[in-house]
Amino acid sequence: MKRRTGFRTLGAVTVIAAVGVTGGALFLGDGGGTDGSGRGDDPPPATATVVRTDLVQSKTVDGKLDFAQRRPVKSAVDGTITVAAPEGKTVSMGQALYELNDKPVTLLYGPVPMFREMKKGDRGSDVLQLERNLRDLGYGSNLYVDIRYDENTEAAVKRWQRYLNRTPTGAVGRGDVVFQPGRVKVVTADAALADQVGPDTPVLTIASTKPVVRAELDQTDGALVSRNTKVEVTLASGRTVAGKVEGTVRPEEAAPGGDAASQDGITVEVVLDGGVGAASAEDARATASVKFVSEARRGVLAVPVEAIVALRGENGGYGLQIVRGTTSRMVRVEAGMTADGQIEVSGPEVREGLTVGMAKS
Repeated sequence: MKRRTGFRTLGAVTVIAAVGVTGGALFLGDGGGTDGSGRGDDPPPATATVVRTDLVQSKTVDGKLDFAQRRPVKSAVDGTITVAAPEGKTVSMGQALYELNDKPVTLLYGPVPMFREMKKGDRGSDVLQLERNLRDLGYGSNLYVDIRYDENTEAAVKRWQRYLNRTPTGAVGRGDVVFQPGRVKVVTADAALADQVGPDTPVLTIASTKPVVRAELDQTDGALVSRNTKVEVTLASGRTVAGKVEGTVRPEEAAPGGDAASQDGITVEVVLDGGVGAASAEDARATASVKFVSEARRGVLAVPVEAIVALRGENGGYGLQIVRGTTSRMVRVEAGMTADGQIEVSGPEVREGLTVGMAKS
């Protein structure tokens, strides 16, 4: 079940209602005078102190730990899974994602997908990224990295194929490699050992190694889903990690069994500060608490909402009943942000430590 903490807002009607339901008196100044102050004739039923504090408007919901940019990897050719994908493993350049027909399907780095067989005589950006990988893996002696698949490229591929226990053909087939932007996390093995796969058959689901938390918000919380909105995440261990909103995700991108977006909700992806190590050793199946911070005011003067007074008269506005001993007087104040039952106040006569009247709670 989601835990939600709603925002508080303030208006003249809200203040009067809040005071009225407590059973306390509603203190009304006349709003007149050159300094905007008046006498608070009756002693208040209760008092509070003006404090300097931080006010934060927030909403807290449950979330699930996950990894960013989930996407499926499909087989490019027909075959039999002879080694299934290693769930939970981080796979780097040159390592196998899985094995098909007893041959490794290798992860290489690059933005261009494997869309054709590459062989001697070919040209293109896919050839360029293949040569970069061969060089970085240590097979690039005499290899000039460019867009041409020449005899040096062919020789480098053969050396690499021998290392992989593949037939050294010098050509790279569509089902031999998978190009991804960088290291990936194997989230799920969608095809098991001995499964028959073919084009468009999902073999595994991968994600980036960047930890994220996914949480569901209401459609009315649109302001909170803006990119870079600040977030505080309390993980299952009790550790609190700062983060920010990366964006929203479609229902199919949400973690299986996690908080998928419904017709009435928005699934938000939160990136944790600290990178890969931010959620190390955390239980990914446990629920995290996600606090979205929409606005914060640091080091402001504040009083309980019940202490603010709606002033009548043509000038209107808000006031505080300043209490000194057995006497009190009303002073005009500017009301600001509200959060957690407190309201920001300011004015020439308002300072930290003052005693003010308020309705009895």
